[in-house]
Amino acid sequence: MSVLHPLGENLPEECRAFAVELRKLFLGLEVSVRRYAVRRHRDPSTISRFLNGTRIPPWEFVFDLFTDLAERRGVAPTPAAIELVRELHRAAVRTSRSPGHAMEILQIQLADADRDARVSMAHQDVLGEALLDLKHRIADLEVRLNQAEAAWATERARADALERDIPDREELIKERDLLQQEVRRLTEELDEVRLRGRLAEERCLVLERQLAMVESQRPAAVPQQEEEPMGREGPAPQRAMGPRPKILVVDDQQNNLLAMEAVLATLDQELVTATSGQEALKALLDHDDFAVILLDVQMPEMDGYETAAHIKRRPRNRDIPIIFLTAMGSDPEHSSRGYAAGAVDYMAKPFDPWALRAKVSVFTEIFLERRQRRSQGEDPAD
Repeated sequence: MSVLHPLGENLPEECRAFAVELRKLFLGLEVSVRRYAVRRHRDPSTISRFLNGTRIPPWEFVFDLFTDLAERRGVAPTPAAIELVRELHRAAVRTSRSPGHAMEILQIQLADADRDARVSMAHQDVLGEALLDLKHRIADLEVRLNQAEAAWATERARADALERDIPDREELIKERDLLQQEVRRLTEELDEVRLRGRLAEERCLVLERQLAMVESQRPAAVPQQEEEPMGREGPAPQRAMGPRPKILVVDDQQNNLLAMEAVLATLDQELVTATSGQEALKALLDHDDFAVILLDVQMPEMDGYETAAHIKRRPRNRDIPIIFLTAMGSDPEHSSRGYAAGAVDYMAKPFDPWALRAKVSVFTEIFLERRQRRSQGEDPAD
C-alpha cells in the first residue's frame, strides 16, 4: 500500500478536519491510491488532492468510500458516522469557495440534466411504440367492424343469423372504446414526457453556458489577484468616486451561491452573500452602497417575498432594486407576485449567466450615476 501525501499547508480548519476523516476512511481500505483510482475510474492525482485536503471532493466520492469500506469490513457504517462526515464535508464546502469547485458543482448539475434528457427520450420511444401498436389494433378492429356493418346492410334478411355468427360484436366495441381511452391517456403522457425532455435540454444549454463562463474566468483569476496592489497604487478613476458597489446575493443553497459568485466574479463589484432572509436583513444593516439584490424565492422560515417586503419597509433600503431568482419557473402567477413584492425583474433557474451579468451591470451603472450626481450636488455646499 502506497504512503499518502501529507496534508496541504495553510489549509482552513474545516478543510483540514474533513481531510483527516477522509484519510481514515481511505486507510481502512488498505489499498493504494493508484489501485483505488483504477477501481473507481478516477484520476490518481485528483484522489491524492482529495486526501491531502487541497481539493474538496464531491459527496459521491465520499459515499463510494463508505460503500467500499462496508464491503471490505462486512459491516455497514452507522448513520451517526455518515452524518458526522457529511457535516464536515458541508463545512469544508462552505469554506472552499473556488471557481474550480463551482465548476464541479455545475458539471454535476449538467450531468443530472443530461440524464433527465436521455431518460425522457427513452421514455418517448417506449410510449411511441406502445401508441403505434394500439393504433394498429384499433385499425384492425375498425376493419372488422366495417366488414360486419357491410354484411348487415346488404343482407338484412340474414341479420339474426349474422348476429349469431358474430356474437362478440358488443365485446369488440367495448374493447375498441377501452383502447381509444388508453390511446388518449398515452398521448397525454407522451406530451408531458416531451415537455420534460425539452425543459431538460434547455437546462443543459444554460448549464453549459455557465460552465463556459466559469472556465473562461479561471485563468484570469490569478493575474487579477497579482495586479490588484498595482491598481491601488496607480490612478483608479472608479474608486475616486467612492467604494466599489456591493451586490447582495441571497440563497439558502450553498451550491447556488457558489455558482452565482463564479458568474459575477469578474465584475468590479463586491459580493456579499446570505443564506436566509434574516441574514440578508442583517447584511443591509451592516453594509451600505448596495447596487442590487439577487434574492431567491424558496427559502425556509422567511421566503423571498416576505424578505422583499421587509426590505421595502425600511427607508434606507426601499430604493435598492431586487431581482428574484427562482426554480419555480416563469409562471405568470409567481412572477406577478414577485413584481407585487417590489422586484424589478424575475429570472428562472437555471439562469442564463450572460443575461444575469448584463442586468447586474445595468443596475450597477445606474447606482454609480446616482452616487456621482449626489456627490456633485453636495460639492457647492462644501
